[in-house]
Amino acid sequence: MIPAPSGVRVWLAVGRTDMRKGMNGLALQVQQALGRDPHAGDLYVFRGARGDLLKIVWHDGSACRFTPSGWSAGRFIWPSPADGVVAISAAQLAYMLDGIDWRNPVFTWRPEVAG
Repeated sequence: MIPAPSGVRVWLAVGRTDMRKGMNGLALQVQQALGRDPHAGDLYVFRGARGDLLKIVWHDGSACRFTPSGWSAGRFIWPSPADGVVAISAAQLAYMLDGIDWRNPVFTWRPEVAG
């Protein structure tokens, strides 16, 4: 997992992204297409056309970081709007990277019953 502070903002770049782009190309896309500053400390998550590969770009205060992430078990759940960005929490990003439906995680904890 990426070492992100708990209060970091996470932005999903909805739609399809060309996964051949590197860090500089994605940072430029953050500036031009999304109208945001890639050096502001936020995380920007991009998904490829097949849905099984993510790329995450963020600035940690000293340098831009670039993390490719693949999931062989299926496809990442992604919002349906065609353009723009969707804000999610760092916890929702963790759910997504674990293959959990981040839009509606199911609470399964049950208190132990003393017997």
